[in-house]
Amino acid sequence: MKKEHIFDKPQNVKRLLVIFFSSLVGLLAGDFFVHKHAYFGWEDWPEFYAVFGFVACVVLVLVAKYVLRPLVMRDEEYYDA
Repeated sequence: MKKEHIFDKPQNVKRLLVIFFSSLVGLLAGDFFVHKHAYFGWEDWPEFYAVFGFVACVVLVLVAKYVLRPLVMRDEEYYDA
């Protein structure tokens, strides 16, 4: 008897995605109603922190792929004796 997990059923995955995206929309909408104590002017822009976090994540991935990977990559035959 095979044990069935919670994510084996497609309707459970759909429910989880609906919960995730609705909470995301709720948090983004809530940003318009929260007063921010900004030090710089651009911090008052709506959704500034969401956009900044997304851009920072994309930049980190690109730097890791195109700058750091060639620095630490070994030759294909490096571990062959």
